[in-house]
Amino acid sequence: MAEAVSARALFAPLGPTYDRYAALLSFGQDPRWRQFLVSRVDARPGDTVLDVATGTGAVARELIRQKGCTVVGLDQSPEMLAEARRRLGDEVRLVEGTAEPLPFDDASFDALTFTYLLRYVADPAAMLRELARVVRPGGSIASLEFGVPHGVWRPLWELHVRAVLPVVGRAISPGWHRVGGFLGGSIREFAREWPEARLLAAWRDAGIEDVRARRLSLGGGIVTWARRA
Repeated sequence: MAEAVSARALFAPLGPTYDRYAALLSFGQDPRWRQFLVSRVDARPGDTVLDVATGTGAVARELIRQKGCTVVGLDQSPEMLAEARRRLGDEVRLVEGTAEPLPFDDASFDALTFTYLLRYVADPAAMLRELARVVRPGGSIASLEFGVPHGVWRPLWELHVRAVLPVVGRAISPGWHRVGGFLGGSIREFAREWPEARLLAAWRDAGIEDVRARRLSLGGGIVTWARRA
């Protein structure tokens, strides 16, 4: 819970500028990753999709644009939800709450998406079980997370997260400076504790099948998609 509270405090000031500077600091890749994430979701008009850690609603908007489905967005940050509400109006039902546990009944949704979530929970394996719980059998589950590039791209990534992010963040605002100084270590630590093979095994152990993953932008982003067993 302490990690969740710190994440909420970290991102609370960023709502109005989040999408713009997330795109800038990722060299335009973050919006592309979200579009690819949604393209992996099996949903259609008439389906209801839960978007966990919806933030400002970028994935929720993309779900509506690509799939024409009904979307429920969940986030613990009232500040982020206020920005999502300003942008989306009544297109999406927005719910303030935590993902541990999710405030929904078993098998409530036809599909589920989540973005940049697992680094902020104490037990990612338990979180995956809880996410799977609210999806109907056969329903689609897809996620986006940051990755650490391999090989010759690793030094360039390290330069970006150690030098570029903090410096550019400082130029934007104090809030973005804190995020810029935090992200590299957070991503690196999660990748070390939960390498891809272990994380995909946790998906399968959570009752999720046909698990697939794709590294995007030289490995800087990872989209994982599967089905509830």
